[in-house]
Amino acid sequence: MGGISHVSIGVNDVPRAKAFYDPLMELIGLRVRSADEESVDYGDEHLVFSLETPVNGQPATPGNGVHIAFEVDDKETVDAFHRKALQLGGKDAGKPGLRPEYSSTYYGAFVWDPDGNKIEAVTGV
Repeated sequence: MGGISHVSIGVNDVPRAKAFYDPLMELIGLRVRSADEESVDYGDEHLVFSLETPVNGQPATPGNGVHIAFEVDDKETVDAFHRKALQLGGKDAGKPGLRPEYSSTYYGAFVWDPDGNKIEAVTGV
């Protein structure tokens, strides 16, 4: 059996990152599974997504070209995710809309989090 178990991204300030991600993860149906001063883990019945301070002690930096796409149920949730992320201090990286270059039903929105990580909410994939 193959597949991705979970995804982790580096953050420099766990409380700041948690304040940004908690409302977004709640919006898409993921809850905090565990949290401490070095990490926050989100999921449903399984771990899905983590925020981590780098284990090597170096500052977290975003990967150039890397982004995490969260699949959601509908366009309204994509819109709400984008709107909420901007309210929480995220930066717009692509307003909600159809992305016909991916497929005729692909509807997504892109945001940079406070650490510069690129995230997306998408439906219709």
